[in-house]
Amino acid sequence: MLSFHWFLPTYGDSRGLIAGGHGTFMSGDRPASLRYLNQIGAAAEDNGFEAVLTPTGAWCEDAWLTTAMMVDSTEALKFLVAFRPGLVSPTLAAQMSATFQRHSRGRLLLNVVTGGEPHEQQAYGDFLDKGQRYARTGEFLRVVRELWQSHEPISFEGEHIRVVDALLSNRPDPLPPVFFGGSSAAALPVAARYADTYLTWGEPLAAVGSKLEAVRHQADLEGRVLDYGLRVHVISRDTSGQAWAEADRLLAGIDPADIERVQAGLARSESEGQRRMLDLHGGRTDRLEIAPNLWAGVGLVRGGAGTALVGSHEEVAERLIEYSEVGISHFILSGYPHLEEAYWFGEGVLPILERKGLWRHPNGRATVTASTPFAASPTS
Repeated sequence: MLSFHWFLPTYGDSRGLIAGGHGTFMSGDRPASLRYLNQIGAAAEDNGFEAVLTPTGAWCEDAWLTTAMMVDSTEALKFLVAFRPGLVSPTLAAQMSATFQRHSRGRLLLNVVTGGEPHEQQAYGDFLDKGQRYARTGEFLRVVRELWQSHEPISFEGEHIRVVDALLSNRPDPLPPVFFGGSSAAALPVAARYADTYLTWGEPLAAVGSKLEAVRHQADLEGRVLDYGLRVHVISRDTSGQAWAEADRLLAGIDPADIERVQAGLARSESEGQRRMLDLHGGRTDRLEIAPNLWAGVGLVRGGAGTALVGSHEEVAERLIEYSEVGISHFILSGYPHLEEAYWFGEGVLPILERKGLWRHPNGRATVTASTPFAASPTS
């Protein structure tokens, strides 16, 4: 069965594309108030998304505090909390995740973000280079995983992490699944050893398949089997024409100055995944459909995941099935605005996948099939 997750825009939301992110400040027309984020969480839960992903960085609200405050407003929705190894001790991180898991009754998932923007890492007091950051992440996750399961104190001394006689009074049950992304050579061994789900951003099918094969090879060397996830935006409508008209509306609303500013900022990134996103469009606006129904327009002004699946509900479902055939089983989606788009996808695409036997509501609820309860955009 395929699993679908939604995104929690803890920097704000908008009917247009929001410029910035991944080391660059950003904000939307709709502030990221707890009230609004709870609305998105309810929409995600009702429409059949298993979890919501939070970003991490100085450009958004803190992921741990925000999601902890949302637990009581939902019933079964899980929280895929992004965090950066090394900014806190592994013992404290293990304790925080155990506490969250216990009080949320098992609704924590962890998204490990090693960090690819040196200026942002340095703002947090982290001055390691990229290779050192990945090495530290590996040591960090080793200690955290041992603490989650050990009944005896553990000690570890590595190049970057050292703990002596560390022990949790309460271990998490169940263990939080670890999601991990990274496209560089240094990232793959860490993913193979410590991740449960390897994440990649939305690229053409062949590129995603090739990357997954490289990770599988590393996992085979470690004697492990991983799940695989895709992080991508989505614009799904009743017809293909309506979906592409919405993409055109979003593109028309972009200020060329924002493209220049954001692209200049992202060009200094050390992230291999970010470089791959930039290469998809090259800063140009005239060749953004880089594969069938895959649009690179988001990446003109947004760091991180920069592509969107655009098309009719049936077309989007077909593309998702194609990704599943190369090994993707988790899809982490988002759209603008996140509240409305959760309904467009939940009511339009998920019933198609359910009829094909590829998805079922994680909470056992009946699939929502009513029309999206929002006014259509002017271009629909």
